[in-house]
Amino acid sequence: MRTIGLIGGMSWESTAEYYRLLNELTRARLGGLHSARCVLHSVDFAEIEQLQVQGRWEEAGEVLAGAARSLEAAGADMVLLCTNTMHKVADQVGAAVTIPLLHLADATADAVRAAGLRRVGLLGTAFTMEQDFYRGRLAAGGLEVLTPGPEGRALVHRVIYGELCLGVVEEASRGAFREVIRGLVADGAEGIVLGCTEIELLVRPEDSPVPVFPTARLHAEAAVAAALA
Repeated sequence: MRTIGLIGGMSWESTAEYYRLLNELTRARLGGLHSARCVLHSVDFAEIEQLQVQGRWEEAGEVLAGAARSLEAAGADMVLLCTNTMHKVADQVGAAVTIPLLHLADATADAVRAAGLRRVGLLGTAFTMEQDFYRGRLAAGGLEVLTPGPEGRALVHRVIYGELCLGVVEEASRGAFREVIRGLVADGAEGIVLGCTEIELLVRPEDSPVPVFPTARLHAEAAVAAALA
């Protein structure tokens, strides 16, 4: 079993989900008392969030590149960035190590294509929905990507940072997300990519009339498959 290196803490709420998923998936594959071999480097999200807001992405990338190097030194055989938004600096992080970085958007695109779909709605932070680093990666994987209008994007971003990253799950916000999802489906989305790992704490499959693609789970599944290959 190979060792999975995790760069987490962005937020730790979703990193905890990654740890749970990796271990559950490993036990499902191997049975008994088996669990995943993991190394975790957890950063202070408050520092990263300030760099995001200030547009200091290269500095944020340096922090995460250092985390990746520490994981490689600790014996990790691969690196996972346990966050969609910070895949903006994935190339910088991957270049800092000699072990592979498993890209979250690639695992997501693979799953969408395997489901026979091509046009998806994307929910995530404003950075993820509005910039090309993530949408472009999905498009390179053969997908057409739709995003909510300005009001929907602002709502999703606010709930992520103001509630979900703090461990707050509000029923009213779930209802609001349902409305955003219905709008994307009306625009032609065949599936919904939960492109922020915290959204999986809020949106359930039954909250969408079309299939949802929970990116943290898909990322964890790809990592376990690679670790056990």
